Amino acid sequence: MKHVILVGDGMGDYPIAELGGKTPLAAAHTPHMDWIADHGELGLARTIPQGCETGSDTANLSILGYDPKQTLTRRAPLEAASLGIHLSDIDVAFRCNLVTLSMSDGILTMEDYSAGHISTDEARLIVEDLDRALGDETFRFYPGVSYRHLMIWHGGPAEVATTPPHDITGQAVQPYLDHMAPQEVLLQLMDRAGAILRGHPINKKRVEKGLKPANHIWFWGQGHAPHIEAFEKKTGLKGAMISAVDLLRGIGVYAGFEVIRVPGATGYFDTDYEAKAAYALSAIKGVDLVYVHVEAPDEAGHAGLLDKKIAAIEAFDAKVVGKVLEGMKGFSEYRIMVTTDHYTPISVRTHTTEPVPFAICGTGISAPSDRSGGFNEEKAKARGLFLADGYKLIERFISLPK
Repeated sequence: MKHVILVGDGMGDYPIAELGGKTPLAAAHTPHMDWIADHGELGLARTIPQGCETGSDTANLSILGYDPKQTLTRRAPLEAASLGIHLSDIDVAFRCNLVTLSMSDGILTMEDYSAGHISTDEARLIVEDLDRALGDETFRFYPGVSYRHLMIWHGGPAEVATTPPHDITGQAVQPYLDHMAPQEVLLQLMDRAGAILRGHPINKKRVEKGLKPANHIWFWGQGHAPHIEAFEKKTGLKGAMISAVDLLRGIGVYAGFEVIRVPGATGYFDTDYEAKAAYALSAIKGVDLVYVHVEAPDEAGHAGLLDKKIAAIEAFDAKVVGKVLEGMKGFSEYRIMVTTDHYTPISVRTHTTEPVPFAICGTGISAPSDRSGGFNEEKAKARGLFLADGYKLIERFISLPK
C-alpha cells in the first residue's frame, strides 16, 4: 500500500463577507480536493490540543501521529535538525527572524515579520555577517531560508517569554520586548544586531530598490532538542518528507524520513508546485508514505492577502493534488489524504485552533452515499466525523501492520 499526505499550510479560514460568506477554501476552485472528499472520508480533526502552542510544529506532528502533549518541543530545534546543526543537551535553539521594524506615530512597530520576504541569497550574507560580528563560544548564528534563521545559545535557558513576530504585525514591539527582559542578554544581542543591520550594504540596496530592509532580528520558538520516536518504528512504514521550510524538514529528520529538497521550492507564492508533485510521485516508488507540505496559503493568511490565498489554494489543488491523484492511480493499492495543518485566517493574520478539514480516499475507503459536494470547513463539519485527538488521524489513514 502506498500513502501520500498533502498538506496546504494554513488553508483553513473564517467566512468572509467579500466572498458572500464563504471561506477562501470554499470559494476557491478545487476540483481535485473536492473529488477526494466526494469519494472517501471527510471530517474534522483537532490538530492543536488545548494548552499547546498554535504552531505548525504542533499541527504537523499531530498529522503524523505524534501527540504534541507528549512530544515536547518547539520549532527552532526542529529547524536546527534540517540545517544539520547538532544540539548538545545544554544547547537552546532560537528561531531568528530577519524583520522590518519602523516608527509609527513615534512607536516602534513590527512592520514586517519577513523583511519583505527577503531572498535567501541576501539573507545568507546578512546572517553570516551577524555570526562573524556577534558569534562566539556562547552564541552562534546560522542562515536558513528567506527570513527564517537560527541562533544557538550554548548553555542558555529555554524558559523565555518570546512571541512569534507574525502574531504582532502592525503592533508596538516594546511590550513583547519587555516580556523578554529577564533575559537581558537576548535584548542586548538584538540591539547589537540591529545596529549592524541598519547600515548593512544589502539593506541599503534594498531601500534604494523600494524594498523593505532587514533592519532587525527577532528571537522566538526556542527549545532543546526533542525526543521523537522514528515513524517507521511506530508504524512499520518508511517515509519521505517534501517541504521548502526547515521546520517540516526538521520534523522529517527526527521522524527518520528521507528529506527531499525540491529545486524551485521556495515556501512562498512563487514555489514550484508541479516540481513538488513530480518529486512526490518519484519518491513514493521507494517508500511507503510521502508527506508533501506547501507553505504558500499560510503566507497569504499572515499577510492578509485574500486574492493570494485563494490563488495559492487553487495552485495547490491543480498542480499538487491533481498531479499526485492522477499519478497514484498507477499503483494497485494507494491512499491519499488532503488536509491543512491549522487555520491562518485573513482577518486575524495568525494561526488559530479550530479543528481542520481532512479528506481520505483510496484503497479500502468507501465513498459516502451523500456526496455533499466539496472539500471545505463547512462540508467537513456537516459530514459529522470529528477526531478530538488529531494525532489519531494517522490511524484512520494508514494500513497498520497486523
